[in-house]
Amino acid sequence: MLNRLSSASKSLLLIMIVALLVRLYFVYDFVAGVPRQAVSTIPFLFEVGNIANSLATGHGFASPFRADTGPTAWMTPLFPMFLAAVFRVFGSYTFHAWLAVVTFNISCCVAAIIPLYFVGLRLGGKSLAAGAAWLWAIFPNAILLPVESMWDGCLSALFTISILWATLALDDSPRFRNWCAYGLLWGIALMTNATLGALLPFLLAWLAYRAHQTDPRWFSKAAAATGIVILCCVPWTIRNYAVFHTFVPLRSVLGLQLWLGNNDQTQDVFRGNLHPIYNSAERAHYVEVGEIAYMQEKKQQAIQYMAEHPAREAHLIFRRFIAIWAGGTPYPLKDFADSSSWWFRYVAAFNLLAALGALGGIVILFRRRNVNAFPVAVFPIVYPWAFYLTLALPRYRLPIDPVVMLLFAVSLVALFAKTSPATKTETKPPRRQRRA
Repeated sequence: MLNRLSSASKSLLLIMIVALLVRLYFVYDFVAGVPRQAVSTIPFLFEVGNIANSLATGHGFASPFRADTGPTAWMTPLFPMFLAAVFRVFGSYTFHAWLAVVTFNISCCVAAIIPLYFVGLRLGGKSLAAGAAWLWAIFPNAILLPVESMWDGCLSALFTISILWATLALDDSPRFRNWCAYGLLWGIALMTNATLGALLPFLLAWLAYRAHQTDPRWFSKAAAATGIVILCCVPWTIRNYAVFHTFVPLRSVLGLQLWLGNNDQTQDVFRGNLHPIYNSAERAHYVEVGEIAYMQEKKQQAIQYMAEHPAREAHLIFRRFIAIWAGGTPYPLKDFADSSSWWFRYVAAFNLLAALGALGGIVILFRRRNVNAFPVAVFPIVYPWAFYLTLALPRYRLPIDPVVMLLFAVSLVALFAKTSPATKTETKPPRRQRRA
């Protein structure tokens, strides 16, 4: 009986069904406790929803602040275009539009279990694969954010874990077309979430280094993948140049993000009071000078503040570091003790344990000299730096959370192996094979 239960618990299909049911129950409970009018509007009243509404009403990729402010390069275009399609079918700011996006978000989170499972299988066998998948299935951020956040986080999480899966698979692949497909996957991902670009040079360099050891055509393959990534971004870059008469390869918002997190009014917890979407004076200035000039101005102000206040900057970076890994709060222990909400405590505790577990997982992989340690570790080490320096919101980390759960599972499996009186070695990851 125990063997049957153990075998069933490692079933990919079972994990996906449980993950789906947990999220559907959360949607049911959420709808029961929140008025439909609020559900229909509030989640969409942010930049991505406003740009989507502008697209859906025939005004182009523009107006991120609920007012007619002109063209924008606030973000890369794929997710706003998806929301615009939803708005055209179900109406802008409607309950059915919200339900459609929530269904899509949940589908992305459940689908992410598939590449996560197979990456775990490759790294350490079925126990690791199932452990990582179960952690993602019950991870509170991946239950709450698909319902409350109408951003690209869930789709980005699916892209991120798929990119890791493709990276590890490509390490064994001699086929030129697979490298081209890898470049296409990256290009689509960047058109969804530009921040993922921070990972591209590290993963592509690792693949090129590995291929260099055995494949004489390694450079042409890496160049082809890089070229396809660039080609995917070129149409958007051309559009931005035509509209703003300056080079904006992916998005324009970095200057504002940097300033919001680094000015004399910045607090440890981001309040949003200076953001143009809330602040009428900032919004008026944005309209007056134009988006590109506004972003350049904010970038210069932020850099000046950071240079003149190094101690305060170190404090802010540290608190944002804590907030990213504690589920959004820069003071997790105090907030945990003060809160009476079991849900908040679950979120905070799970995030802290996951962060510590991910750190342990990185150490374990490197100590074991696992050949895939570097590409896995890149995600939690490199990706969050953009948010340590700017803003730390809970949804920002979601794209890399499947990898965080994978590393957490590495720690848990290693801990279980040490405490178990008798353990058996599972199927080892497949050896790296290459053909000339």
